[in-house]
Amino acid sequence: MKLFAFIVLSALSAVTSLAKAKEHVFDINTNKPGAEIPSTMYGIFFEDINYGADGGLYGELIKNRSFEFPQNLMGWMSFGDVSLKDDGPFPRCPHYVRLAVCKEPSKWTGLQNEGYFGIGYQKNAVYRFTVWARVPNGGVAKISAQLVDPKTMGERQQYLGETSITVDSKDWKKYECYIKCADHVEKGSFRLLLDHSSSTVDLEHVSLFPKDTYKGDENGLRKDLAEALEQLHPGVFRFPGGCVVEGAELESRYQWKNSVGPVENRPLNENRWLHSFDNRLFPDYFQSYGLGFYEYFRLAEEIGAEPVPVVSVGLACQYQSNRHQPLDQLQPYIDDAIDLIAFANGDPATNKWAKIRADMGHPAPFNLKYIAIGNEQWGKEYPERLKPFVAQIKAKYPDIHIIGSSGPDSEGDKYDYLWPEMRKLKVDLVDEHFYRDENWFLKAGNRYDNYSRKGPKVFAGEYACHETGKKWNHFYAALLEAAFMTNLERNADVVRMATYAPLFAHVEGWQWRPDAIWFNNTSKFNTCSYYVQQLYATNKGKHVLPLTMKGKPVAGNADQDGLFASAVLDKNDHSVIVKIVNTGDQPQSVSLNLKGWGQTMVSGTLTTFHADNMDAENTLDSPQQIVPYTSQQSGKTITISAKTFIIYRFSKK
Repeated sequence: MKLFAFIVLSALSAVTSLAKAKEHVFDINTNKPGAEIPSTMYGIFFEDINYGADGGLYGELIKNRSFEFPQNLMGWMSFGDVSLKDDGPFPRCPHYVRLAVCKEPSKWTGLQNEGYFGIGYQKNAVYRFTVWARVPNGGVAKISAQLVDPKTMGERQQYLGETSITVDSKDWKKYECYIKCADHVEKGSFRLLLDHSSSTVDLEHVSLFPKDTYKGDENGLRKDLAEALEQLHPGVFRFPGGCVVEGAELESRYQWKNSVGPVENRPLNENRWLHSFDNRLFPDYFQSYGLGFYEYFRLAEEIGAEPVPVVSVGLACQYQSNRHQPLDQLQPYIDDAIDLIAFANGDPATNKWAKIRADMGHPAPFNLKYIAIGNEQWGKEYPERLKPFVAQIKAKYPDIHIIGSSGPDSEGDKYDYLWPEMRKLKVDLVDEHFYRDENWFLKAGNRYDNYSRKGPKVFAGEYACHETGKKWNHFYAALLEAAFMTNLERNADVVRMATYAPLFAHVEGWQWRPDAIWFNNTSKFNTCSYYVQQLYATNKGKHVLPLTMKGKPVAGNADQDGLFASAVLDKNDHSVIVKIVNTGDQPQSVSLNLKGWGQTMVSGTLTTFHADNMDAENTLDSPQQIVPYTSQQSGKTITISAKTFIIYRFSKK
C-alpha cells in the first residue's frame, strides 16, 4: 500500500512539474554551420598551487630528497651520527648527508622522511627506491630501506616492506632496488638505517616512486591524477602556472632552464605560494623541479593536448612586489623564451637546447605552436616589456602564436587599457582571467557576442565561479560555469581556448579553492566543475550551429527564464549536439526547430547533470555522489529540470 501511494505521488509530482514547464522554441539552423570549433577549445591549466606538483601530480614520495631546502633537513628526522655536507656530485644541488655508525653499539644512525602530509602506501604496490651513494673512506656500507607505519599497533613498524642496498665504492654511484608493500597506509614514513657493521656512507638524492607511474616513466607522474587529466580529453595544456611564473620576486620566478636535464641536478626553487597566505601557511612549500618542462611537454603529448608554456616577461607578481627587470636588461628573459622554442622544436644536431631534449629521451620535436609571455601583469610596464619579446620571437619564429594578457580582471581599467595595447602589438591571442561570483556568471552569457572578429583571439586562461560566501566546490557553481561555457562555444570564432583553474588541490595542503580535482595521498575525486569541463570537451563537435530563441542567442537574458544554450555539428557522425543549462528554479520545456531537417524524426542520447542540493559536492568518501548520467532520448521536445545541465546528442532517426 505504501509503495502504491509513493508511485501515485511520484506520478502526480511529475505531472505537476510538467504543467509548470513553460515551452520555449529553439531555432537551430542546420543548413548554415558557423565557425569551426578549434581542437584547442577546451583544455587544462596546471599550476603548482595546493601542492599540485610536488606532493601531487609528480610521483616522488620523498620531501626534500636532495637536502636543498633552506633548512636542509626539513622533512627529515635524523638520528645517530648524521652530518650535512655541501660538496656533492651535482653542482646545482651540492648538499648530501654523511652517516656514520654510532660509537655506542646500542644506538642507530639513520634518517626518516615524512613525505607530503605523510606517505601514502598502497597494498601490494611496488616502490622503486633509488639513491646516489659512496663510501668516502672505503669499505662497505649496508643500508636498510624501510616502508614504515609509525602508528601501527603491530610488533614491527617496517612490516609494510623492507630491503637493503650495499654501497661498496668510493665513487658516487646510483643504487636502485624495489620494495613491495604489504598493506594500505595513508600516512606512512620512509626510513633508512645504517647497519652497525658498516663503513661511513654518503647519501644524495634519496628518491622513492611507485613503480606503476603514468605511462611507466621512471621520473613519472602519479597515475590516478594523470589519468584524470587524460580523461578530460583536453585540447590544450597551459603550464607551469600563472603566478608561479612571475614569482613573489624575480629571483623566485619559474625558470624553465633549471627544470630540464638530469633530475638530480635541478636546483630547488621557492614556490610563489610559500608566503602568500598567512591564514593557510605552508613553510615547506618548495619546487624540486622534478616535474619540469620536459615532463610537461611529454604529458601534453601523451594526453593529446597542444602545449602552451608560459614564461616570465620580467615582472614579478604585481600583487606582492614592485620588482621589475629594467628594460635595458631584459634580453636574458627574451633569450629564455626563444631558447624554449628551440628546446621544444629545434634540431638536436644544431641547437644545444634541442640536444638536451634529445638526451632526455625525445629526439623528435614537440611541435610547439604557442607561447604565453607573462601572466596577469598590468599597467604600461607590461606592454613595454612585451614589445621586444614579440618582435624578436616573430623575427626568428614567425609561425609561433604569441599569447599576451588583459591583466587580472575581466573588466575595468586594467582590462580596458591592455586590450588596445595587445592589438597594437599584434599578439595572436589575449589571455583573460575571471574568478567571479554567481551574479557575474549569470550576466555574462553574452560576453563574447559583440567582441571584434578582427585582431587577437581570446584565450580564457583562468576562470571559475566563486559564489558569494561559498568559495568552495559545489554543484551550483559548476552549473553556472556550464551556463557560461555556452557563450564560449557559441563564439568559437573569437574564443579559441579556455581552461578552468586551478586544476589540483591536496585536501591537507590547499590554499585556493574551488579546484577541479581534489586528492589525498592515495585517492582523489573529480568535482562537479571537472565533469562540466569533461562534458564540453567530449561533446565539442566540429562547427557551431546558429541557435536562437525569438531571434536572440539563448544566454540567460531577462525573457529567457534562466536558460543558456549552444549547438554544434559533429560531421564525424553527422550528429547535432545541443547543450542547455537551466539555471532557474522551475523546469523548462524546449522544442527544437531544426531548420533544414524538416519533419525528420530524431533520436540519440541525453546526458543529464543535476543535483538536488545546490551546495552538494563529491568527496573522497563519496567520489561518485554527483556524476552525469546518460539515457536514450527521441523527439524534438525536452523538459529540463530546474538547476540542470543537459546535452542532447542526436541524429536523423
